[in-house]
Amino acid sequence: MFESLSERLSSVLHAIGKRGQLTEDNIRDGLREVRLALLEADVNFNVVKKFIEHVKEKVVGQAIEKHLTPAQQFIKVFHEELVNLLGGKSTKLDVTHFPLSVIMLVGLQGSGKTTSTGKLASLLQSQGLRPYLVPVDIYRPAAIEQLQTLATQLNIPCFASNAAMKPLDIINAALHEAKEKEYTVVLLDTAGRLHIDEPLMQELTDIKLVAHPQEILFVADAMTGQDVVTVAEEFNKKLSLTGAILTKMDGDARGGAALSICSSTGVPVKYVGTGEKLSDFEVFHPDRIAGRILGMGDMLTLIEKAQSTFEDDELKAITEKIQKATFNFEDFFSQIRRMKQLGSLSSLMKLIPGFGSAVSKFRVAIPEDEFSYTEAIINSMTIKERRNPDLLNTSRRQRIARGAGVTLNKVNQTIQKFDQMKQMMQRVVSDNSLMKNAESGEGGFGLGSFFGEGGIGFSALPGIPGLFGRPVLRSTSIGGVNGSGKSATKKKKEKKKHKNKKRK
Repeated sequence: MFESLSERLSSVLHAIGKRGQLTEDNIRDGLREVRLALLEADVNFNVVKKFIEHVKEKVVGQAIEKHLTPAQQFIKVFHEELVNLLGGKSTKLDVTHFPLSVIMLVGLQGSGKTTSTGKLASLLQSQGLRPYLVPVDIYRPAAIEQLQTLATQLNIPCFASNAAMKPLDIINAALHEAKEKEYTVVLLDTAGRLHIDEPLMQELTDIKLVAHPQEILFVADAMTGQDVVTVAEEFNKKLSLTGAILTKMDGDARGGAALSICSSTGVPVKYVGTGEKLSDFEVFHPDRIAGRILGMGDMLTLIEKAQSTFEDDELKAITEKIQKATFNFEDFFSQIRRMKQLGSLSSLMKLIPGFGSAVSKFRVAIPEDEFSYTEAIINSMTIKERRNPDLLNTSRRQRIARGAGVTLNKVNQTIQKFDQMKQMMQRVVSDNSLMKNAESGEGGFGLGSFFGEGGIGFSALPGIPGLFGRPVLRSTSIGGVNGSGKSATKKKKEKKKHKNKKRK
């Protein structure tokens, strides 16, 4: 998401960051570039105008913090204003109403309401709630069947609506059933239209009066651009929206809707859909999204993804095996399966500071199919071979290559990389200082080293054990700015100077 916008803004801020001092002319030129970048990203004109004014007010004539240069101060202000533009802070969903919380999803046809209903229900279920899906769209062909199919996939109960029923009758019956069966959250998938019309708005108003929802979420297709702001404003006037869900954010290179909708309507974006899978659904964190846009990455989201995928007991067992030098292909296979649940390598790399723009700008070769090849090779091994890799002589390797449908060279490479990774893991475990880094999230070991060949390696991702301790994340540099307020170049010079003193 935000690929082209991120590239433009990162390059503008990088150029500004190189300057030791800033003049009003520099600031004016920089803001002009920012304005163009935002408008090209399909951000609403009035939103852009207001944003530029706020940044200018805070930069020109303001006192500069002692530890920052004028250029660094500009970047700091820009980041803060971008966070404010996106809503300031994430807003939680109100699902605390007793005995039943009701969430109503509204929007135009084709915006992704039904899929978002399923994704949201899955997320709430993972948080320990008992969701109940209710299809209210009796007009769109197969809309009811679509939600019921999603419910079956997710193992979530769904009300048995049918096209002959009226929307208000469906809601009354569904709420009654939900209370009887003690579900905690009801999600209403309402009907949409190709455009806003009076009958649609009246029906939604009637549903609101009957269902008394605690949340009314507007589902918007991010690819519709500025039009989504106008539509959101209309829905907000009639229904008093409590939040928004932006869908198809993975396919929108511009992302102007996310930057416009909150500022224009005052409605906070609560979730974003980032892919076709039911798991591709994230809580919208303005500060993290701002970090992604400016190339700072989003390590907190990456850590949360990993924490939800890997169990603590599993990690302890893997660490013990490494310590005892008994880590084998079975353990490695289970790690691969877990890593695949986190998402594609390209999507994970975009969360790493500095890598997001590299993936799209330089078209970094990301070996997405390496997981599949490795799985096929391990599946072609016998149980004994998986548990004891030392058995893998030439004849066994040739058999594995035939079984996996790959070349012998590919099998040799996989085994060689596995051995290298295993040795590195053992070194990390035996070295206390490295182990502390792994536990703090500042780097370490894991599958990252296995896929680090070709282009920019995936080894930049902190090791798997490093993702589960308390992460000590360093501030990411943009235009030479780091956590201490000193430029990276200046820090290197100081370090070199300190070393020379020691030698003397």
